[in-house]
Amino acid sequence: MLRTYRQHGNISTYDHCLSVARTSFLIAWRLHLRINEHALARGAFLHDYYLYDWHHSPERLHGFRHPLIAMHNAIRDFGISALEAGIIRSHMWPLTLRSVPRSREAVLVCIADKICALRETFHLC
Repeated sequence: MLRTYRQHGNISTYDHCLSVARTSFLIAWRLHLRINEHALARGAFLHDYYLYDWHHSPERLHGFRHPLIAMHNAIRDFGISALEAGIIRSHMWPLTLRSVPRSREAVLVCIADKICALRETFHLC
């Protein structure tokens, strides 16, 4: 389903999430960080699991609200862990001021999401 939604530019949500997961692992590897690889992979891949096309949605505060929507969908469909939920919930920080990343994995996904979004938006990939 994520392959049918456009994320940034002409990149699908699926490809964006895959790119965020890869970038998160690359940053962790380059910095020699000890991480929960399973949680990082699931959190990164499900961070935008909100299941609607935000470009054609009446939802005006998508940037602020989609992390919680994605987290609830992931809990419902995949039974994710608390660590994975935290990764998803906080990936839009600092836009979502109250959802500060509280784990290495969440910080990695938050940073990787910004890097990937910039690359995709400005067609740098």
